[in-house]
Amino acid sequence: MTSKATIDVLPRPASVSRRGFVGGLSAGILSVAATEAANAESLADVPDRGPGADLSAHSERSRFAKIDRIPESTPGKRNIDPSNAINSKTPHQRLVGNITPTDLHYERSHSGVPDIDPEQHRLLIHGMVGKPLVFSADDLKRMPSVTRVVFIECTGNGWENWKKADPDLTVQNTHGLVSTNEWTGVPLKFLIDLVAKDKDSTWMLAEGGDGAGVDRSIPLTDEIVNEAFVAYGQNGEPLRPAHGFPMRLVMPGFEGNLNIKWLRRLKFGSAPWMTRWETARYTQLLADGKARQFQLRMDTNSVIIQPSGMMQIQQGYNRISGLAWSGHGKIAKVEISTDGGKTWTQAQLSQPVLSKAQVRFQMDWAWDGKPTRVVSRSTDEQGNVQPDRQSFIAAMGTNALFHYNAQQTWSIDAAGRVRNVLA
Repeated sequence: MTSKATIDVLPRPASVSRRGFVGGLSAGILSVAATEAANAESLADVPDRGPGADLSAHSERSRFAKIDRIPESTPGKRNIDPSNAINSKTPHQRLVGNITPTDLHYERSHSGVPDIDPEQHRLLIHGMVGKPLVFSADDLKRMPSVTRVVFIECTGNGWENWKKADPDLTVQNTHGLVSTNEWTGVPLKFLIDLVAKDKDSTWMLAEGGDGAGVDRSIPLTDEIVNEAFVAYGQNGEPLRPAHGFPMRLVMPGFEGNLNIKWLRRLKFGSAPWMTRWETARYTQLLADGKARQFQLRMDTNSVIIQPSGMMQIQQGYNRISGLAWSGHGKIAKVEISTDGGKTWTQAQLSQPVLSKAQVRFQMDWAWDGKPTRVVSRSTDEQGNVQPDRQSFIAAMGTNALFHYNAQQTWSIDAAGRVRNVLA
């Protein structure tokens, strides 16, 4: 925390609300906020109250709130025609809290978004089972359900910084392929019991209903059997088509491409199927030329969102804020460095802190106006620490493309311009 002695010499924020600064703030900052509120003269310059628009079938954002995703094809190819895009990134710099709005959840599609009639869609569960079954979307809704807040992250999240750093990137460019939603569906374990899975079946093939046929082999570990579920709900409503309507697999903590959308088949067996996507595509080319397969879990990660790339800050008081997440469980702590990693200060975590879900962190900071670098590192409940870039590259090399979770560094020059850099 910044001491009161330091706060006394800072310029007062132009506009501060008490609500925005409750929880863990120094007495000095609260004093500034209260003083600013007391100095407000009147509401004379505020428009008069009056009747508004009629009620509607569903609510839209204010016309003053411009928030959009960014279509992208490959690293460095952004803002392209949507027909050529393979993903669309979440605008984290425009969002607050832990939950991503449904329409801004990142999208990754291999062959476009199919228009599926739920009355005709079916889920086949077969293979090494005692009783193969076929379920409709309505069948699933009649079964016991779970509701859970979890993140889903594309393996390509962070790929912009594998080899070099484009300085003119926003956090949407670097980390826009991870989002957190509340999902509702049927536990995989319940479905396994219904079909009487053979005890010797240790793998499951999940198949989607899109034209690309993205099929993935999934090991049936105790963790996966107990936590995975077939979802039909997203943030309290039916899944959006871009996110798998009418049903998708949700795999808490595991790479996004295992969370198969438009799910139509689960097949149980005793070995992986070695599909195209897990041999030619979703593998990691290591420094020695060998390829690593089935690197399925998403590791401990974090990123500072405020301030972040392409922003401008002012000397004096600033609020550092960001998101942290881990496929291993809950985030235990996040530390922030405002001197390029020389010293670290533990940040405040916004409650609730949930397992395998993003959590927002924040910290007061008085910037002295000198050039510097800000960076965060997260630690999860199992003791996994987000690596610095040097350690990460030493272990992985620069041939790979996926699972980049090195610490994200933002540089700040004397004019307050924030840019993307490699530490």
